This record gives sequence, structure tokens and C-alpha cells, in this order.
Amino acid sequence: MSKYSNILHQADIFRDLSEEQMKLILACSHTRNLDFNDRIFEENSASDELYIIVEGEVEIEIDPALVSDPSMPSAGPSTIATLRRGQCFGEIALVDQGIRSASAKSASPDTILVVFPREDLMKICDSHPDLGYRLMNNLAADLALKIRSTDLRLREHLLYSPRKDT
Repeated sequence: MSKYSNILHQADIFRDLSEEQMKLILACSHTRNLDFNDRIFEENSASDELYIIVEGEVEIEIDPALVSDPSMPSAGPSTIATLRRGQCFGEIALVDQGIRSASAKSASPDTILVVFPREDLMKICDSHPDLGYRLMNNLAADLALKIRSTDLRLREHLLYSPRKDT
């Protein structure tokens, strides 16, 4: 795991953590190796892990058919983001353990993820409040950035899409 600590240190969610704090967090993690197109998790499945990409790419997908009229034809899942080394995903699992809002799959061969189980991270946060505060503050900042980005894309789509004449 130490060979990935440099990349993990650069992840926004671990910003401003000390070496000792990083060691505590890394102790509860494990790696997952993936081939091209391997599924990491499915939309609407249970969530209990945070992932950071240390090699390769991951595509985040949503399937409109899951929330649309079943009698309507579906174009299938759409990729809404491609994530690369140092980026995290699955972080909402740390907040509420709700169902996954999207699917994730490996978008390149030899993708390597560092996986952080929610239960283990929460134990560390409870035992080390300074680390827990910093981690949750960074998590909130990361989620806020993603929400703002999504909001801007939605506004662009709604305001600047060609309108159909009636």
C-alpha cells in the first residue's frame, strides 16, 4: 500500500492530513485490481465503500431506464463522468449509506483502486476526532464541488439546448 501513498496524499479527500493520520487511514484499506469493463458497483445497490483510483480510469454511468416509463424504449446507460488517477468516488456512502446513485465500471485495463470500507473509516474518525473532522470537511468540500459542477451542466443543458419549435 505504501507505493500508492503519494497518489493518495494528492487526493482532495485526504488534503491536510498528517503522515500519522494517513497511516491510520491506509491501515483500513485494501486494493482492488480490475480489467477493462469490470463492474465496481451497480446503480441502486447498497453503498458502503469509498474508492480512490491509483491507476487507470473509471466511468460513472446512470441508466435512465431505471426511473422512466418501462414501456418506453431505453438507450441504455449513459456515461456522466470519467475519473482518473487520484480521484475518488463512492464518497456518499460515507455520509448516509443510501443506495448508489450511479454505476461504476473500469474504463481501462489494469485499473487499480484503493478501497476504504465505511465502517472502518468511521471507527477511525470516532477514535481520532481531529482526523475525522478533517476527513469529513474534505468530503463536504468534494461533494460541494461535484454538486456545483452538476448544477452548472444542468443549467447549460436547460438554458442553452436548441429548442424545438412547436
